[in-house]
Amino acid sequence: RRSDDFTVAMETVTAWAWGPLSFLTFLALLRQHPARYILQLVVSLGQLYGDILYFATEARAGWAHSDPHPFYFWGYFVGLNGLWVLVPALLLLDAGRELARAQRGHDRPRHKAH
Repeated sequence: RRSDDFTVAMETVTAWAWGPLSFLTFLALLRQHPARYILQLVVSLGQLYGDILYFATEARAGWAHSDPHPFYFWGYFVGLNGLWVLVPALLLLDAGRELARAQRGHDRPRHKAH
């Protein structure tokens, strides 16, 4: 049986890029590193992009790689895989909010001390 080229490519990127970057992001968050929200944004955006491509590819293939039974399709395929959309989306919003707050603080006019 021939493997799905898209899935193999995405899993390769996940294993070699998103996995280590996720661990680095975790360490940055633990250590309150200044780049923690930039890393969170990059990893979450990459994960979300991969998820959207995964669902879009499956939809275009007519859900050919999914069991058609409703419990499996909605519970497992949509529900559990949907967590991989929901969590990165929430983390993306969190990172965007924190980066915007930091930028607002940076953009405030500074008062000179007399």
